[in-house]
Amino acid sequence: METAIQLVILLLVGLMAGAASFTHVHDWTMANSPEGTSDWFGWANAIISELTPTASGLEVRRRKRNGQPIAYPMAVLIASALLSVAAQIAIAQPHPTGWLIAAIPALAFLALTKLVLSRTPTAQATSEPATAPEPTPEIPPQPAETSPGNEHQDDMPTNRDIQERTPALPVLQLSTPALEGQH
Repeated sequence: METAIQLVILLLVGLMAGAASFTHVHDWTMANSPEGTSDWFGWANAIISELTPTASGLEVRRRKRNGQPIAYPMAVLIASALLSVAAQIAIAQPHPTGWLIAAIPALAFLALTKLVLSRTPTAQATSEPATAPEPTPEIPPQPAETSPGNEHQDDMPTNRDIQERTPALPVLQLSTPALEGQH
């Protein structure tokens, strides 16, 4: 139930923050674009700059899960979040209260996205921990048996004694092609 409520809240905040942020970025883009720039360009810029932080956050999470470096997507996340907030502030009334009010939608959406993306899975969602396989018991080498009347005077094993022994450990034999390209 908590997850469903949190998802609804995130969607509502996302929609409202998106509407406000997209409008601010659109207006800022159009105010700073050359005369005659089509309106679609302002909306395209808004979509790009507002969705990039979320996509970067998802990529950071994926890379963390896979044990990959996160420096680049984290840099994109920070840069795109700063761009979004800058657009909000640029459109705002020129005083601290105006800047804060204008930045609230972008900051709220980024904060809630961070909360959701940094969530760790519960014990039920994770799979059973991998257990190490039980070690196989070590079998000591068996001495070769000699038949009566075949005693050796110097107790040196013969070629036949060596061939009759069972090796203590299994031997893995690989063909040469399996090793090619493995240097």
